[in-house]
Amino acid sequence: MKKFIKTFSLVLVFVLIIGIFTACNSSSNQTIGNEKKDSVSARSLKEIKDSGKIIIGVFSDKKPFGYVDENGEYQGYDVYFANRIAKDLGVDVEFVSVEPASRVEYLVTGKVDIILANFTVTEERAQKVDFALPYMKVALGVVSPEDKLITDVKDLSGKTLIVCKGTTAETFFTENYPDIKLLKFDQYTEAFNALLDGRGDALSTDNTEVLAWALENKGFKVGIESIGSLDTIAPAVQKGNTELLNWINNEIKSLANESFFHKAYEETLAPVYGEAVDPDNLVVEGGIIK
Repeated sequence: MKKFIKTFSLVLVFVLIIGIFTACNSSSNQTIGNEKKDSVSARSLKEIKDSGKIIIGVFSDKKPFGYVDENGEYQGYDVYFANRIAKDLGVDVEFVSVEPASRVEYLVTGKVDIILANFTVTEERAQKVDFALPYMKVALGVVSPEDKLITDVKDLSGKTLIVCKGTTAETFFTENYPDIKLLKFDQYTEAFNALLDGRGDALSTDNTEVLAWALENKGFKVGIESIGSLDTIAPAVQKGNTELLNWINNEIKSLANESFFHKAYEETLAPVYGEAVDPDNLVVEGGIIK
């Protein structure tokens, strides 16, 4: 009897070990499967051309860079460039609206071929996506009501600063001014509405954006025109998509021969900025910073 119990116990232990191993292996395989599912290989140039369209992620609510007009059409500085890319590739363009925090994800998961959504180049982002040559210069700015104008970061002490999630503004103030209270939103429309109705004391994003917004919204002014480092805006593709990356870089270099981005500025940004901005302080031709 004792021998039977001992044998039965050994069998039971063996079954339990097999069960645990199987469960762990199943969990491991599931994790690997999910990782493969999350990461989708980028389309080749041939696949893009064969499909007859290129899919480009842009903003739909960041006027005048990427937005949808009253006719439901995408417009703006980034969109102007996107249309030219499609034309020179000989395909149509399909625009996909993205939010600031979803830009990297949309490339990693293969939802878009290119991101042209005012994407500031940073070291952290460059670890996850590949940036092409820049086509714009930018810094951070802060806009606030004229009667309670914020002209220095010190003025934000005890106040609420509005930012969008996944932006350089969020990162900059979180890392450099952790004591400043941040009110965060997914979309620019939500963020600016929060400033309009007084839920925050000021808003920070790219200085080009806050300036354009202030010019169209009376009672508000950009009190801090530049804060942080001078950064660049560039197209981005999925990490390792060298073929498409090289094509975009060559395109940017070639377009410099016709001053394409200055033309894009005149068509899309000059009507907003007027004489308030010198185009050469914003536009980059041929990927060369001057």
